Amino acid sequence: MKKILVPIKMVLDANVRPRVKADGSGVDLSGMKLSINPFCEIAIEEAVRLKEKGLAEEVVAISIGPAKAQDILRQAMAMGADRARLIETDRPIEPLTAAKLIRTVVEEENPDLVILGKQAVDDDCNQTGQMLAALLDWPQATFASAVAVDAGTLHVTREVDGGHQTLALPLPAVVTTDLRLNEPRHCSLPNIMKARKKALDITPVANCGLDLAARLNVLGVKPPEPRKTGRRVANVSELVGDLRAAGVI
Repeated sequence: MKKILVPIKMVLDANVRPRVKADGSGVDLSGMKLSINPFCEIAIEEAVRLKEKGLAEEVVAISIGPAKAQDILRQAMAMGADRARLIETDRPIEPLTAAKLIRTVVEEENPDLVILGKQAVDDDCNQTGQMLAALLDWPQATFASAVAVDAGTLHVTREVDGGHQTLALPLPAVVTTDLRLNEPRHCSLPNIMKARKKALDITPVANCGLDLAARLNVLGVKPPEPRKTGRRVANVSELVGDLRAAGVI
């Protein structure tokens, strides 16, 4: 393979408690820590490992989002990506729109493999990879837990209900990553400094010439109900009585 393209997304850090906006229109991200989507981080790690094995010559990271998304692209380059591209926009991007925007980059870059996280932890849509494969008319393998390349054929192992399934895909192809694929590396300080000097191309979303109209309407967002406190019972009989009173048994 000559080139691997890795789309990544900036999301609310997984260790931060989400805060809903006062009007219930969405999650309030002001002043919150944003970071690379965990599944996307796994995708970057896998692409870099394939390059380190001599199976690819270049890894290109791409993100769609505001100017601050440059931070996660710099992180991707600190992990080992050779260069990065940002399609800059401040508006929310739906999965189908993201797939169409990534397709425009695929047509420009001509990668042999597109590898991306199976889903983003902010919306859990799990759609972009599949939609991208359909738009490109490329073979796809989702929820990858192992990836190998042999004689120009991509072998992807994925977990299914009955055990493990291994698919053989001709290249070019689209792969989405599962949590068990790898453990992303920590970025060393020298690599972080080098990433600041690597190429990062910024393209306004208006230059892509696509219809960005929203097709999904969010009716409202609200936090989960607080958990009710439990009660300690003295014995099994009391427990059974409480369960009967609650209509559970």
